[in-house]
Amino acid sequence: MRLALYQPDIPQNAGTMMRTAACLGVAVDLIEPAGFDASDRNLRRAGLDYLDALELTRHVSFAAFDEARRAAGARLILATTRAAVPYTALAYRPTDIVMVGRESAGVPDAVHAAVDAGITIPMRAGLRSLNVAVSAAMILGEALRQTGFPGRAG
Repeated sequence: MRLALYQPDIPQNAGTMMRTAACLGVAVDLIEPAGFDASDRNLRRAGLDYLDALELTRHVSFAAFDEARRAAGARLILATTRAAVPYTALAYRPTDIVMVGRESAGVPDAVHAAVDAGITIPMRAGLRSLNVAVSAAMILGEALRQTGFPGRAG
């Protein structure tokens, strides 16, 4: 299981998602450019001491990321408010990549067109969205529950 961060805007959210991924044993793909200085030094500040426990792969663009994930045969699952499928209704696979978009703008239409599935978190009408780090944690929790928490204790 992997978590892809599409051009994250807010370093604290990126750090929270990387810390969550490290604790859950989920690899992270960082798709640049980020909306902040995503140097190792700044990521280390945002992710605290958990970055040493994280498998982090940087991609210079979505095209580079998409090429790598297709070569690996990984399915790309996009968390989006534009989807109709609840995140709990999808049958996850251990090789899936769950992608979250930019806090400010989600992902562009070209990225929507490239994904294998879109999922959403059902919410009350009239409310826009959850924090991206909260959304990622909820979705990863469900995906790992369905796949039996491969390689994890407990």
